[in-house]
Amino acid sequence: MAAGPDAAGSPRHILALANATVAGRTLIAALRTRSPEGPIRVTVISPQNDPRAGFVVYEDSRRSAAERRLRRTLDLLHEAGIAARGAVVDPDPVHALRDALAEYEPDEVIVSTHPETRSHWLRGNLIDRARKISPVPVEHVVVDLESPRERAHVLVIANQTIVGAPLLAAIRDRAAQSPAEFTLVAPADEPGVERRLRRALAILEKAGVQASGHIGDSDPLNAALNAVHDEQVDEIVISTFPQATSGWLRRDLVGRLKSETRVPVNHIVVDPSATETAPSEVVA
Repeated sequence: MAAGPDAAGSPRHILALANATVAGRTLIAALRTRSPEGPIRVTVISPQNDPRAGFVVYEDSRRSAAERRLRRTLDLLHEAGIAARGAVVDPDPVHALRDALAEYEPDEVIVSTHPETRSHWLRGNLIDRARKISPVPVEHVVVDLESPRERAHVLVIANQTIVGAPLLAAIRDRAAQSPAEFTLVAPADEPGVERRLRRALAILEKAGVQASGHIGDSDPLNAALNAVHDEQVDEIVISTFPQATSGWLRRDLVGRLKSETRVPVNHIVVDPSATETAPSEVVA
C-alpha cells in the first residue's frame, strides 16, 4: 500500500515507467487507486521503441507512436482528476529511469510491462534492476493489452488514396460506431505524400475524428508492421486503387497484412477519380 501525502500536505509524486503498455487499463487503475489515499501527481515516462531487426524505421514515426501512447494515458488520468505530465525518453528503460529519478525525485515508482511471455523488459530483468537503482519503492504492474480498452486503435495505411472520399467516409463511419482513434501511416513511396497526409488529417479533424499520422517506410508492408510493433493496433484499414491499377494489390499486400499481423483488415478500394476531390458530405 502506498503511503499518503507527506507531512507538509504536498501531493505524493508517482513516477510511471511504461512503453507499449502505457495506456493499459491495469496501469491506469493502479494510478487511480492511489488517488483516494490522498493527493497525488503523476509523471509518466515513455521510452520510444527500438526498431525490430531488419526493419527500416523512420525516427519521427517511432517518436510519434510513443507520443500518442503517452497522450492517451495523460488524457485518461486527467479525466480521473489526477494531475499528470509526461515525456518521451531514452529507449533504454534503465537509463530512462535513472535519469527520471534524478530529475523528478518521485516518492514511488510504478513499472508497467507486458506479461512475462511477451515482455522484452522482463526478459532483461528490468524490475530487479529498477529496484537496485531506485531509492524509493518500485511496484510492478502487468498489463494485458488483449483486454478491452476505452478506445480502439485503428491503423490506416494509404498513400495516393489517402484523401479519397471512400476512405475518408469509411473512417468517419468507423468513428461513429464506437470510440476509436486513428493513426494514418503514409508510406513514402510516391511524390506529394506529405501534402496528401496533411490534407486527410485536416478533413478528419473538421469531421471531429481523433486522428494523427506520419510518413512511414517506403515499403507499405514494413510501414504497417512497424506501426503494429510500436503500439497496440486493434484494426487495420488499407486503401488501394482497384486491382487493375494497384501495385500494392499485385504484391498481395492485403493478404500479407492479414497473415503477418493477425489483426482484422478492412480493404477500401478508391477509384483514381475520387482521390483529388473529397466531397463536403465526408466532413459533415
